[in-house]
Amino acid sequence: MAEKTAGYLDMELLRFTTAGSVDDGKSTLIGRLLYDSKAIFEDQMEAIELSSKKRGDEEVDLALLTDGLRAEREQGITIDVAYRYFATPKRKFIIADTPGHIQYTRNMVTGASTANAALILVDARNGVIEQTLRHSYIANLLQIPHIIVCINKMDLVDYSQETYDRIKDDYQKKIVDKLNVKDVRFIPISAKLGDNVVDASTNMDWYSGTPLLDLLENIKIVDDRNHGDSRLPVQYVIRPQSDKFHDYRGYAGRVASGVFHPGDKVRILPSGIETTIEAIDSFTGEQEVAFTPQSVTLRLSDNIDISRGDMIVDANNVPNVSQEFDAMLCWMNERAMMPRGKYTIKHTTNETRCMIRDVKFKVNVDTLDEVTDDKLVGLNDIACVSFKAAKPLFFDSYKKNRLTGSFILIDEGTNETVAAGMIL
Repeated sequence: MAEKTAGYLDMELLRFTTAGSVDDGKSTLIGRLLYDSKAIFEDQMEAIELSSKKRGDEEVDLALLTDGLRAEREQGITIDVAYRYFATPKRKFIIADTPGHIQYTRNMVTGASTANAALILVDARNGVIEQTLRHSYIANLLQIPHIIVCINKMDLVDYSQETYDRIKDDYQKKIVDKLNVKDVRFIPISAKLGDNVVDASTNMDWYSGTPLLDLLENIKIVDDRNHGDSRLPVQYVIRPQSDKFHDYRGYAGRVASGVFHPGDKVRILPSGIETTIEAIDSFTGEQEVAFTPQSVTLRLSDNIDISRGDMIVDANNVPNVSQEFDAMLCWMNERAMMPRGKYTIKHTTNETRCMIRDVKFKVNVDTLDEVTDDKLVGLNDIACVSFKAAKPLFFDSYKKNRLTGSFILIDEGTNETVAAGMIL
């Protein structure tokens, strides 16, 4: 039993998000994945069979597995991000099922922000529509490394290869070429009937690729991490007040990117002082290497004044250190952004005040055009904004490093998170 548990804990984790227009079948697809991969308990299955009967559905509605809120079940739509966990013998998965409506853009940004892959659903009857464009733009903005375009409801177009090829070419022209998407795969599926979801479809023998689950199990995600820029934002200074560890001083945090070894020369920001890593500790003891996304404690060869919010970086590869920067911002609050407004910014373990200097443009996410004559940034808007912080931040561009390139804004009056930002 202990061996089994250890094996499960050591398995690689893939986070993926689903996006698509309303009624494209996102929740049904996740339900089908869970059902066909035997990741549902009997009582869960009985509960959704009962719910389906109550609603008068002719067959079991697998979408009910993810539409957890009562309002969602009653309306048959997804209105909040639903997270689901499941595992196969090869990998563990966390799924974020996000809403398709335009008024829930912020929910999609939240659900997709940590994803390794995005499943973009397209209804085979409707092809690429405005919402496909919007969801693909957001996935690309969030630098999700792998895009899987699931052309769903193939059963309703008689499993036509011609329809599949047409939609694939259209997506390629309108999105892949325009946004310069690096890794995109296409799969023809029927979420309702299970074609090409877990098992290969006998109805589409013209499709030579693998089913969706097989692709999710085998996508390489190790190479997506930034192994070159060593960054450790300090969360906590460890000074045990005990005789055994009388002189112990360690700096704990999660490795945001790169690799650290004992003996490496590092620089402490903001002071700029250089020193050497003496040892690396983790909960299992001393280790010879630390890499993303491990949580570790670094011991340094010199006694330096370091506190939460500082950053330990490779001495020869330092991030940007500045009070001024531009970022793409997704506004998440009902109250619009205040021009020249002051907010609290949380960036890695650092927190300070900042001011909005200028709105450079807003993005029309339905056409991907930049709008320069409208500077009012309201709920679900995406805009390019200039900031000035009260003290220097240590950052990389979001494109280079998703952890040191992202931040959130907090309204000082209400303490609400009002926006998520990606530094350019």
